[in-house]
Amino acid sequence: MEQNNQSLEKTDAEWRALLSEEEYRVLRLKGTERPHTGKYNLHFEEGTYKCKGCGTPLFESDMKFESDCGWPSFDKAIEGTITYKKDTSFGMVRTEILCSKCGGHLGHVFNDGPTATGKRYCVNSVSIDFKDQ
Repeated sequence: MEQNNQSLEKTDAEWRALLSEEEYRVLRLKGTERPHTGKYNLHFEEGTYKCKGCGTPLFESDMKFESDCGWPSFDKAIEGTITYKKDTSFGMVRTEILCSKCGGHLGHVFNDGPTATGKRYCVNSVSIDFKDQ
């Protein structure tokens, strides 16, 4: 697993002022949006998905696929943008994915993806933003 190389630090008050209540709950408190409710779940435009907290480009549109899991899914991330952390919450063992720049919680990565990478980055829509090409 990669080390967390956070380079953007803000106080809790600064994060609360920057993010909506739901964005704060997911990005800073490691929450999860309800499945099939996210803005980017069935979004397949060409462009780049960026961290909602700091704007770091995380995923390109050609990395996205329909997984039918209820959250946006990607088969890989832009190199060096994700930090991986073992997550044992809720009686499960998973790999949490965080933005390497601001430490924002994005979701989890699983080894059950249908593409050649074998990965499924399961990402909360509320933790990302989209910039079209």
